[in-house]
Amino acid sequence: MAMAAAGTPLLSLFFFLISASLLLPGLQGSADRGVLGLSQREFDYLALALQWPGTYCQSTHYCCPSNGCCRPYALTQFTIHGLWPDYDDGTWPACCSSSEFDVKKISSLIPTLEKYWPSLSCSSASLCHGGKGLFWGHEYEKHGTCSYPVIQDEYSYFSKALDLYFKYNITDILSRAGFLATNSETYFVKDIVAALEKAIGTSPQLVCKRGSLQELRICFYKDFTPRDCGILSSVLHSSSLARSSCPKAD
Repeated sequence: MAMAAAGTPLLSLFFFLISASLLLPGLQGSADRGVLGLSQREFDYLALALQWPGTYCQSTHYCCPSNGCCRPYALTQFTIHGLWPDYDDGTWPACCSSSEFDVKKISSLIPTLEKYWPSLSCSSASLCHGGKGLFWGHEYEKHGTCSYPVIQDEYSYFSKALDLYFKYNITDILSRAGFLATNSETYFVKDIVAALEKAIGTSPQLVCKRGSLQELRICFYKDFTPRDCGILSSVLHSSSLARSSCPKAD
């Protein structure tokens, strides 16, 4: 792909071949959200947060069996970060019940989760009720418990996130539009957004790190039809580093 003129904002989709023998890092949760408190109303919409491993895995300093960045084959597709209930005013609920994650309840989903919803860190994730645990446990306790009554239990939370992930396959959508993951190509932000708007019918939210796409979010109404991601939500959910490093859309 031809490069644009100097000074034109571009977005890099970095992709790195990663070997388990390399010394690599965990960056899990750099774009994740904090707990707001106990007084929480029912959410307004859902955001499916998808990670781009090529950017997350750039900074991996060491390997472990639980880190998807350390696999002997490269992760060449977006993976799931989480399915997050949000409010239209740009805030969000978190840790909404006393329910604790039980991996046995999703045992039939584990092979699929390991492939499409891996942890990209060697560090254990924090849990709502104290201590550390699996990345999936963090996502369910912090976000999944707030998706009630639309999503009513642990199994439904993970299966619905997977359903949305496969129905709106961002990796395939971008690939068909000519956006290939390499370590040498750069793309216009506006062209990436336009390709997603054409395929899904709504505007996504992008999160970047040092000019590279780190995370992409698709938003949904409570009936799981796509909707635009809110501007307030985009500002509040991204770190200052992520915001400042995203090229402008035009």
